[in-house]
Amino acid sequence: MSTSIVLRSAVTMTDLVPSPISADWILSGKPAARSKLLAKSHDGTSYVVVWECSAGRFEWHYTEDETVTIILGEVFITEQGEERRLGQGDMAFFPAGSSCVWRVADRVRKVAVMRKSLGYPLGFGVRAWYKLLRIAGKGDKSPLTPAVSPESGRSRFDAAA
Repeated sequence: MSTSIVLRSAVTMTDLVPSPISADWILSGKPAARSKLLAKSHDGTSYVVVWECSAGRFEWHYTEDETVTIILGEVFITEQGEERRLGQGDMAFFPAGSSCVWRVADRVRKVAVMRKSLGYPLGFGVRAWYKLLRIAGKGDKSPLTPAVSPESGRSRFDAAA
């Protein structure tokens, strides 16, 4: 199994392929979406894409957890009657099972990280497995992973009591 780092240069319009929005999700306009897969995890549970869409208004239903960063343009997201603007540099998280309305005035481009949700029982089992590995001294020591004190069981990110 390769553990190579994946590097991609800037994606151009010619790199993107049509990624049509479901016709029954479109509320107004003729939004045309295009995308490109940039990377995929070895286990197939997460991947990174760049996605772009022209003007229009449409529903979006998330079947996977999705974290997006807007890299060009803007979009207005409406959820439960509240509209929010996402512009260049803004980030948002959409959990699997959620829905919202996207309104694109001109054009928007995002980088999205999608992750298939494992569900609570399986996710709990995976977290327990990795905790056992850390306790046994065999777990990863990433600087991005919160360090947990064996004495208190608290993360360095936990607020002081």
